[in-house]
Amino acid sequence: MGVKAKSIGLIGLGMLAGVGVSLQFSAIAQKVVAAPLPLEELRQLSDVFGLIKSDYVETVDDKKLLTEAISGMVASLDPHSVYLDKKAFKEMRDSMQGKFVGLGIEVGMEDGYVKVVAPIEDSPAAKAGIRAGDLITRIDDTPMKGLPIEDAIKKMRGEPHSKITLTIARKGEAAPLVFAIMREEIRVQSVKGKMIEPGYAWLRISQFQEPTVEDMAKKISALYLQDPHIKGLVLDLRNDPGGVVPGAIGVSAAFLPKDAVIVSTNGQLASSKETFYGRREFYAGAKGGDPLAALPAALKDVPMVVLVNTGSASASEIVAGALQDYKRATILGTQTFGKGSVQTLRQLTADTAVKLTTARYYTPHGRSIQARGIVPDLMVDETPDGDGWNSLRVRESDLQKHLGNEQDKAAVAGAPVPAKRDELETEQRVIAMEKNRKPLEYGGKDDFQLIQALNHFKGLPVKLSKVEATPAKSAEAAKPAAATEPKPDLKIDDKKP
Repeated sequence: MGVKAKSIGLIGLGMLAGVGVSLQFSAIAQKVVAAPLPLEELRQLSDVFGLIKSDYVETVDDKKLLTEAISGMVASLDPHSVYLDKKAFKEMRDSMQGKFVGLGIEVGMEDGYVKVVAPIEDSPAAKAGIRAGDLITRIDDTPMKGLPIEDAIKKMRGEPHSKITLTIARKGEAAPLVFAIMREEIRVQSVKGKMIEPGYAWLRISQFQEPTVEDMAKKISALYLQDPHIKGLVLDLRNDPGGVVPGAIGVSAAFLPKDAVIVSTNGQLASSKETFYGRREFYAGAKGGDPLAALPAALKDVPMVVLVNTGSASASEIVAGALQDYKRATILGTQTFGKGSVQTLRQLTADTAVKLTTARYYTPHGRSIQARGIVPDLMVDETPDGDGWNSLRVRESDLQKHLGNEQDKAAVAGAPVPAKRDELETEQRVIAMEKNRKPLEYGGKDDFQLIQALNHFKGLPVKLSKVEATPAKSAEAAKPAAATEPKPDLKIDDKKP
């Protein structure tokens, strides 16, 4: 497609570097590495430090040099590992609680400019009219051409109620667009839901936060009070960039058999070789009750469709993968982002931490999502005319230094083949299609993928994308929704996922 982003971040969502994060939390590393330190390389580091102190044109602060050295070392590993200074660490903790200060823009890099991948729902940027595909050419009076994305992100952060001016180059517009936006502390409500018509419910999760499982349970209970005879439930995970792992486990557990395997992880440390089950201790922690205990029993059997797209990443892929493996839901939409790694916060001091990739995760059937994503059972574009900007979005496999998928080196029995986009759908066609189209409102009356989900429930024809899943997968998914039954609990060896 010719659109590749070098790196990606979430403005305002603290340092959720990369589209979506699956986070676990840990104190400072618990063991001393037994391997001998590379003394020669450490001497070189010391020598370079000394040269900068003695020969550089200006005096450089010791703390700055060492902090940047740590930051660069961690960032060199993969797109999702990052050093968190005091400010970034606070923003990370706030974002996991569902609040942050900023504009609410998911961004990447294109041709030296900051590119808007997507505005976050209900954010100041979205309300101001910022669109996916916009190029930020100037922030206040600072040109963006060639500026590292990390510096651009810092410029867009600030204090609540402070103003920032973005100059935007938008395809199809002859002149630059100027937006004055107020930074806000935003408390994101990660769960929304409503009855879209009698018998059919829509439940949207926009990000997995600490309150998500409890909020979801309350919303589902309210929907069943409104209509006790729900015939179909749509779980909308489109543009859900991920979040905390317990949230994904709890959401999956709400719909799966008791004690079902939800996800497993595998990494170097023994503690990273784990299997996570749909039990209270895995999604609600050691204290408090079970937020899922009061859910209606009918929820375990109600026919389901899960909506996904390229913006569905990480924790949202855990949920989609688990429900797909158990054949508990039909996955509908487009291929997901493909972030199948888990980041652990290792606290270094009271105010700093390292977000480090410590494991890959696997679906209950042992599928690795890393750099591959979830291939829907029903490939359906965003609109009747095509997939719009979603088809141009960056994926995990486009990011520099991304982890590979070890399962791609050998055929995996039964694993779906990632779909390839029809090259005839050029960027120019997408621009022409999007120019006069209103922004998509998820859950609205013109939500094409949601309409196709309802058609699937009712046994009506579903308009599939030109890009289809493998023939075997398509044939299975074409069955009416009533045919999808929950499978018995599948156990997998946590050491051999």
